[in-house]
Amino acid sequence: MEDHTFADKVVEFNKNLHYNGALPDRFQVLNPYFDNPETMDVMQQFYHKYYDDSIQRKFMIGINPSRHGAGVTGVPFTDTKRLESICGISMKSAHTHEVSSVFMYDMIEQYGGAGKFYKDYYINSPFPLAIVRRSKSGWLNANYYDDKELFEDVKDFMINTLKKHISLNIDTSEVFILGKKNADFISKLNKEAQLFDKMTVLEHPRYIQQYRLKEKQIYIDKYILALKNKSLE
Repeated sequence: MEDHTFADKVVEFNKNLHYNGALPDRFQVLNPYFDNPETMDVMQQFYHKYYDDSIQRKFMIGINPSRHGAGVTGVPFTDTKRLESICGISMKSAHTHEVSSVFMYDMIEQYGGAGKFYKDYYINSPFPLAIVRRSKSGWLNANYYDDKELFEDVKDFMINTLKKHISLNIDTSEVFILGKKNADFISKLNKEAQLFDKMTVLEHPRYIQQYRLKEKQIYIDKYILALKNKSLE
């Protein structure tokens, strides 16, 4: 694997991504790469555009992909709108708008742009497939921590997945966790598996867009201060 770039390793990871473990009855896991062949194609374009090198990066950890963001594009926190308008990669078979993606790319622009940000950071999730929960009105997005039984079922898979992310060439001295509840659970995994030296917690983009929109710039500043200070050390 020595000659493989960061992009090659991520693409390989995504191609081999599947969950065969137990799940509570009311939950399902969706694999975007199986559901839409174009997802695999645009995901590869994205990583070869921004990660075609062997640079070590810091790690930013989300929760798990939503059906409308990475669940469609295969790229964390990236809906089809921003994949096309900012990354220059168009997706013909789907059109999605995802609120977390709006915040993330506004922050990335102020960080210095997608090229600069993705050279410093790799974003992914401890459970990198979409989870949905059955409700009276149909299937809804779910988080891996929404249900105690669900978390217990996926915990070992998540530890294994985080180790695979780290093996891509991740700097483990500090990790950036998106979402306070997410951080509580990642902290449990970290205690068990000793993955990261330090955890820095940032508010989740969805929370900011939905509940703190008026203070959005304050949160963007907070992100950039945390991320830039660390990457300049």
